[in-house]
Amino acid sequence: MGEGNRSEEEAQISNKHGGWITFPFVIGTFACMTLATGGWLSNLIVYLIKEYNINSIDATLISNIVSGCLCVFPVVGAVLADSFFGSFFVILISTSISLLAMVSLTLTATIHSLRPQPCDHNNTSITCSSSPSKLQYTILYSSIILACLGSGGSRFTTATFGANQYDTTKDQNIFFNWFFVTLYAGFVASSTAIVYIQDNVSWGWGFGISLAANVISLAIFLLGNRFYRLDKPEGSPFTSLARVLVATARKRLAQMQVGSDEGCYYYSDQDHRVGMPIVDGVTLTKSFRCLNRAALITRGDIHLDGTIAKPWRLCKVQEVEDFKTLLKIFPLWSTSIFLSVPIAIQGSLTVLQALTMDRHLGPNFKIPAGSFAVIIFISTTISLTLVDRFLYPIWKKLIGRMPRPLERIGLGHVFNFLSMVVSALVESKRLKIAHVHHLQDQAEAIVPISALWLFPQLVLVGMGEAFHFPGQVGLYYQEFPTSLRSTATAMISLVIAVAYYLSTGLIDLLHKVTKWLPDDINQGRVDNVYWMIFVIGVINFGYYLVCARCYKYQNVEDGGKNINDSITEH
Repeated sequence: MGEGNRSEEEAQISNKHGGWITFPFVIGTFACMTLATGGWLSNLIVYLIKEYNINSIDATLISNIVSGCLCVFPVVGAVLADSFFGSFFVILISTSISLLAMVSLTLTATIHSLRPQPCDHNNTSITCSSSPSKLQYTILYSSIILACLGSGGSRFTTATFGANQYDTTKDQNIFFNWFFVTLYAGFVASSTAIVYIQDNVSWGWGFGISLAANVISLAIFLLGNRFYRLDKPEGSPFTSLARVLVATARKRLAQMQVGSDEGCYYYSDQDHRVGMPIVDGVTLTKSFRCLNRAALITRGDIHLDGTIAKPWRLCKVQEVEDFKTLLKIFPLWSTSIFLSVPIAIQGSLTVLQALTMDRHLGPNFKIPAGSFAVIIFISTTISLTLVDRFLYPIWKKLIGRMPRPLERIGLGHVFNFLSMVVSALVESKRLKIAHVHHLQDQAEAIVPISALWLFPQLVLVGMGEAFHFPGQVGLYYQEFPTSLRSTATAMISLVIAVAYYLSTGLIDLLHKVTKWLPDDINQGRVDNVYWMIFVIGVINFGYYLVCARCYKYQNVEDGGKNINDSITEH
């Protein structure tokens, strides 16, 4: 009776927590945090150049490093939430850290002593020598690091926390739809409205709006506290992956006959099998055979009741096979890195190009340089709709199935390097006009060419993302084991992070070794940079085709019809 009453009481408590009553609090929190993050990130390059007198290439490098950190910290936040603190406390701490960062950034924009003396950009004959002091650099970089920690730590954790409030897959899918709509809407709003205020009113007002959004985000999150269903830390999947490596290394001297399947392997507490049978749909495969040692039972590895005695010396067969899955998909994952590197480089250089071009729409409105990324968001959104409603149904009628994830990613590759071709041609045109008007030695001069010429390349990037981003999500979700589904999201985030760091190193290398990227791009050859990354993109596409040709779908042999359908429908 006591246990029955206890279970009923737990069921009643569970019914009182979670559900759609939490939706406005979770989405409201995420919307305001997205607005706050976009408010300082979208125009960071311009802020560093205009207010801190940092040269354009260094500002680009800093921006790429920051963007990479914003992709790494979500993984760190997810691990901390899964392993130690739970999602609620990670979001609370991250949002508070972000609030501290926004206060600090707003102070740098409003207190003149926290910035170097402004340069006279109108007098091009005088070289600007006013550099930030060590104290000013320290405050600026500390603020940016805290902002990365706060924003990155809460981004994916909020998605997990929100999905955990619902009991059915249907409700979770609806939540994820709104989550991504909110993500795009927040970045569009911050990249347009807040950036416009920063450029035309003041930086203090622009950062102040981001600060206010951060305050509102924290307040909304705390207001919903009594309605939330709190998840308990269950351990990180990365721990089991590490255990496989350690157990394999420790058993490298264990006696195994390479030419036979003999050996006793650990499937579960009550299931130790000889050879390689199929147990509950899991079999110990012959691929990456050396890893099978991790599941090989040796003396002292298990207790008398069958449980594992030494977790860093013995793993389950399922854990070993999960690790093998990661190894099999790693080559495809690596191709996505060099798919994202050109996008990262183009995103930074587009801001520098826009600063030198005529950004007027009519006599009174001037497009902020930091707002050009909005074109990618808009293009992606429109392309996703068109692809879902028209292209994929036509594809299905012609071929008899929905496109597979690898086919989607391949189309994304094509649009990506086509965008680099357009970027190179547009930059060549801009440079020719700059040379005709003898603007090479005038860093702040505006080249008489409309910045609208930058739109086609950004539209192509957005079209490519409409193919390769859902394709990667579908591939990882479809192919990863259930226990590693959260790792699939981390894989995508890590791809983008590594791409930003590689793009930073490549830009720095070109800046030091060649004359393509001087501080004044009117004296450089940015078009050669685009041609170079076009060549890299084509080579990477060839590498991708080889990897895709060799890869065999693990879970769904028909190319993942169900997962593809779910992606396009949601």
